[in-house]
Amino acid sequence: MVKKKKGPRFISKVQLRPLPATPISQGVAVGTKKGHTVLRRKRVSRIHRVSKRGKFVKELIREVAGFAPYERRVMELLKNGLDKRALKLAKKRVGSHQRAKVKREELSTVLRKARAAH
Repeated sequence: MVKKKKGPRFISKVQLRPLPATPISQGVAVGTKKGHTVLRRKRVSRIHRVSKRGKFVKELIREVAGFAPYERRVMELLKNGLDKRALKLAKKRVGSHQRAKVKREELSTVLRKARAAH
């Protein structure tokens, strides 16, 4: 068995990669366009339609599990006409303003259906 020499490894000019035909900009230090150059990422659309099966599964889970404690509290606030307070509570629980608006609307439709049933 041959031992390999330890120490600094030197790279010859032959081993170096050739430079690209057009130089890639590495960013500018000053000016309005200063900073590290980065590529823009494409925005992904997360909107999708719920299938019949998915809708059925959601309804079934809601029927079996019921509402979370914070959802019951939001519904109570909506019954008393405190929409803004309900939105604030939902926002704190679900994380974002947009999700909170969707949740509030969902729970208000549940209340409307319950009133229509009686």
